[in-house]
Amino acid sequence: MNIDPSLVEQIRSASRTMVRELGFMGNTLAGTAHSPSAVHALLELGNCGALTAAQLVQLLGLEKSSVSRMVARLIDADEVEEAAGEADGRTKRLTLTAKGQRTVEAIHAFGQAQVSSALAALDTAQQQGVAQGLQAYAQALQAHRLGTETKPASAIQISSGYRPGLIGRIAEMHGVYYARHSGFGSYFERKVATGVAEFIGRLDDPRNAIWVASQGERIVGSVAIDGQGHGDSTAHLRWFILDDGCRGAGAGRRLLHEAMTFCDRQGFSAIELWTFKGLDAARRLYESFGFELTHEAPGDQWGAKVIEQQFVRRVGQR
Repeated sequence: MNIDPSLVEQIRSASRTMVRELGFMGNTLAGTAHSPSAVHALLELGNCGALTAAQLVQLLGLEKSSVSRMVARLIDADEVEEAAGEADGRTKRLTLTAKGQRTVEAIHAFGQAQVSSALAALDTAQQQGVAQGLQAYAQALQAHRLGTETKPASAIQISSGYRPGLIGRIAEMHGVYYARHSGFGSYFERKVATGVAEFIGRLDDPRNAIWVASQGERIVGSVAIDGQGHGDSTAHLRWFILDDGCRGAGAGRRLLHEAMTFCDRQGFSAIELWTFKGLDAARRLYESFGFELTHEAPGDQWGAKVIEQQFVRRVGQR
């Protein structure tokens, strides 16, 4: 693909301006006494609930030694505490202290005010363009760092039904993504694999369906509707996932559109899904299809303590 050099320079110039205006040139960030990397570590711990130092290394893209020193400083500052992992006592899981939680709340308030004041100078269309463009660009940068670049979303094909390798691939995508972003381990991946395998055995029931996003022969996304499990007119949306390099370009919306169209044809009175707090991009997508948050409470059904959320889309909602 040929890229216009002037466009590259325009983006680089804008990026330098953003770095300066957001405060990344200073020793501290977001009105705290902490470095930019420490602020990002606190935010990730706030989003995920608990992480290991190794997971922070992956999330932040920093050297192991740098993360170790940063974590030690945050522990000394009573922002973070560590405890032995539930599965392996040798692995230390990091969590926010009460002080750390207050710091994260202050960081969010600072950032929200900073962004809101800038967006106030733009009209609605410009605001949406900024949000969508930044999201796509940030995901492309991350995919390049992780070596997970994929073809454009236009090359992604959506199909329905089982195909060889689907069970393992869905489990793999969930395991890799949620280990990196939420600290989930083998319990979660095993649960996904078991659930998908059981569901595939029920695809002969017309109330059940699964859709696959693929690029060539590679599976890069999935979503399923389990209309049989509840025993009533409520369907369950399950295993909605996309590879990192495919997010933010419309493939997820295409998958959900297929699933919602199926549900409307089947005449389900409601569709529910379970997720957890912190997956903001997915939540916005769900809400755009008419899902509403109906329940929120601490739970550990995924093998780690998170704030579980139930979303429901009633019949006729879009």
